[in-house]
Amino acid sequence: MRIDVVGSANIDLVATLARLPEAGETLASTSFALVPGGKGANQAVAAARLGASVRFVGAVGEDGHGDALLASLGADGIDISATRRLGPATGQAMIFVDRLGDTMIVTVGGANHELGAEHIDVAGTEAVLCVLEVRDEVIAASAAQCTGFFAVNVAPPRPLPAGVLERADLIVANQHEFAAVPGVSSGRLVAVTMGAEGARLLRDGAEVAYCRPPAVPVVDGTGAGDAFTAALLVALLEQRPDADALRFAVTAGAVAVRRPGAQPSLPRRSEVEALLSPV
Repeated sequence: MRIDVVGSANIDLVATLARLPEAGETLASTSFALVPGGKGANQAVAAARLGASVRFVGAVGEDGHGDALLASLGADGIDISATRRLGPATGQAMIFVDRLGDTMIVTVGGANHELGAEHIDVAGTEAVLCVLEVRDEVIAASAAQCTGFFAVNVAPPRPLPAGVLERADLIVANQHEFAAVPGVSSGRLVAVTMGAEGARLLRDGAEVAYCRPPAVPVVDGTGAGDAFTAALLVALLEQRPDADALRFAVTAGAVAVRRPGAQPSLPRRSEVEALLSPV
């Protein structure tokens, strides 16, 4: 299967702390790392590791971080022919992770916000997956051009241009995004993630599947939603039944929380299948 992922690429600045800070508080981190991330790039990597042929449609800056992200995407076999170098600075995300794996994240758009509708050419691909860390015009152009299966992960949440959600064959949202983004609840197929409580799959507003994740030690929840989204799309394109597709996606998210970092935590198919079928 061929998936074009339209979205963001960031360098993540990840600080690990005993607990998350309160307003006005300064805390010392226990570790720090620079990690490839960005919701679009994360979902591209996750889909590729799960067996899809992936092209990443996005932008990085003319800096060393951009070099690192392109190399990272290429290492997972992702087609970067549609990844532009726009502006001086690659996008960044500042991430705090506490000892329970909970996170606080602030993003800086950088090159992601330089990507425009004129850079989008996704007609003819089997599936297109969009995230919201890029401009509205990019998302609208992707929806308008898509001639195959169109999926959108409404994160971070905001109202979308007219027609985008109506065009979507799949909408993925967490509980907050489901409530915050107008029109999500009326989607044809909507996945709602609930963290440790699992996820629901709704068709035309009616629940058709529910699944809780397997119990695993939680290290870092940063990439779990991206793993879930990519895995659900891959499973649906493989024509799996709703319940099986949702279970595959929830299990992929569970694999991701067991390791630190965004892209380093994203699972390969063998890891998901091993957790689905423990010995």
